[in-house]
Amino acid sequence: MADLKMTEMSYFSPMGYQRNTCGYCKKAEGSASYYASSTAVRVEEYEALMDRGWRRSGSLYYKPNLARSCCPHYTIRLDPSQYKPRRDQRRALNRWTAFVLGAEYAHAAARLCPRSRQEKKRHNQTFDLGQRVHEMEYPSLPRPVNPLTKRTIEPAHKFEINLESDSFSVAKFELFLRYQTTIHKEHESRWKHSDFKRFLCSGIKQKTVKHTVTQEDGSTTTVERKLGSYHQCYRLDGSWLPWRCWTCSLTPSVRCISCTFWPASSHGLYADLDSYDPEYEKFELGKISAMREIALTQEMHFQHYYMGYYIHSCPKMRYKGTFRPQYIQDPETFEWHSLDDVFAPKLDNQRYFSTSGQQVPDVYEDIPDEDAMSLFDLHMPGVLTVEQLKSTVDLDHWNLLIRGMLVEMIVRYQFSSPLYVQVSY
Repeated sequence: MADLKMTEMSYFSPMGYQRNTCGYCKKAEGSASYYASSTAVRVEEYEALMDRGWRRSGSLYYKPNLARSCCPHYTIRLDPSQYKPRRDQRRALNRWTAFVLGAEYAHAAARLCPRSRQEKKRHNQTFDLGQRVHEMEYPSLPRPVNPLTKRTIEPAHKFEINLESDSFSVAKFELFLRYQTTIHKEHESRWKHSDFKRFLCSGIKQKTVKHTVTQEDGSTTTVERKLGSYHQCYRLDGSWLPWRCWTCSLTPSVRCISCTFWPASSHGLYADLDSYDPEYEKFELGKISAMREIALTQEMHFQHYYMGYYIHSCPKMRYKGTFRPQYIQDPETFEWHSLDDVFAPKLDNQRYFSTSGQQVPDVYEDIPDEDAMSLFDLHMPGVLTVEQLKSTVDLDHWNLLIRGMLVEMIVRYQFSSPLYVQVSY
């Protein structure tokens, strides 16, 4: 273990278990989670954490206790290869496209840059998500030239989407602040630049890897895939769109998660927050951005699109279930089950559900000094039992980072003595 390099590791600082006011139903101390912090996490480790119900906000990592929270947070994901946009979702995308292009440009492009008869037929009879989400993006637009003035005819608006570094900028901060004050009714003094950086800019290590894709005919191609933490930024006429700069998590096992601000791993894409402006509410930008991200998972050959957490009791969360097929991760077995067929019918009638059959009171009782209790005693879903921990983890040997120095081994002796630490320099 002496040759272990810190750059090849992910390390965390445990922060403990805590109850807080629920951000959804506003119940005092209604939400319970275990917390840890880190500024150095590899995508592989974050992916493993996500598969066990963890999420992150910048450098803060947390796992909710679903059994003892008023609004249980279930991990939800979509299979993008099976996704079929509903009529209302298609209509929202078409409405936004018409707004961005404008009638003058649309008519000129149809006349001066016409589609072939076959292309028109395919466009009218099928809804190709990968094609439709790019139809209004400025770099993808044809440039019809007015035959009289010889000038290029421009669309009504210039709409651009870019995957950028998750670095801080004043523009991003102001966009986020507008969301917090408008939607969450928070005073702007609540958020400082340092809070924003810690919450949305302290991300996962970035890297680019080669990925081999097998086509339907059996042939293979190699594509580059970005992994790590990024911001996907939406701009209209050069200004930030009020709805988002997403923080995305792209992980290595080929899946994707949805967030307004997102991190990236080869496994997928992760999206959580919405930077929002009431002026654009009529365009249903949440639907549009979700479809744009689903298309991104398809283009980058990710297997899943993770839409963060799903809270069945929260009306604002129900929209996630309209992007089908959706699957919920069982908080105890970590198996995936259909939202529509398995979880939704159960959650209509009870606060918490697991296919394991564990009985959890629908109204949990207050436990004195709960924050000081062991997770084993709390029976937190998804946490290893003492027996499982002993059989899978070498409790006598750990790797710790202490004051910038890597501690190679910790040994707890069998007699009543202090904890000894052996350090390798």
